[in-house]
Amino acid sequence: MNLNGKKIAILATHGFEQSELEVPRDRLKTAGATVDVVSLAAGEIKGWDKKDWGRPVKVDKTLDQAAAADYDAVILPGGQINPDLLRVEPKALKFIKDIFDAKKVIAAVCHAPWLLIETGIAKGRKMTSYKSIKTDVANAAATWQDAEVVVDQGVITSRNPGDLEAFSAKIAEEVREGRHTQRSAA
Repeated sequence: MNLNGKKIAILATHGFEQSELEVPRDRLKTAGATVDVVSLAAGEIKGWDKKDWGRPVKVDKTLDQAAAADYDAVILPGGQINPDLLRVEPKALKFIKDIFDAKKVIAAVCHAPWLLIETGIAKGRKMTSYKSIKTDVANAAATWQDAEVVVDQGVITSRNPGDLEAFSAKIAEEVREGRHTQRSAA
């Protein structure tokens, strides 16, 4: 899993599911990637760890400091709070859409497919998500599948923390493959 020279953004804010940010971040860093936590404001963001607030994570760059051109991929951790806060932030949606339009890798887990719905990326794709938003995904004209990882032209989705090892491995594989030039527009 050699990702030397690759740059990956993890877009998150308060209320991200702790493991859904930390596991991919740590696996991809171990593989040699530079991984930046990108958020709405500088400082730290606080995770949600199963049933209560978790540990803070340092923000490496704000959305004002980050550009899609700087990254090979974006990871969108779930939790209920984090993607719900981000899906009403125009800068966050633009960052995701810019990564997508550049035909780079997008990875969303748990409730984060809400962000793919909000940006129009979900439409016409095969996807998975946390089971409680299955109907949201289907209503966005995506085909929902119950699988630990679903990939559709560089758009990676997973269901929950139990899928994180497969999710992280698939992100590494897709980032190594590079841009998905055959990807259809959202």
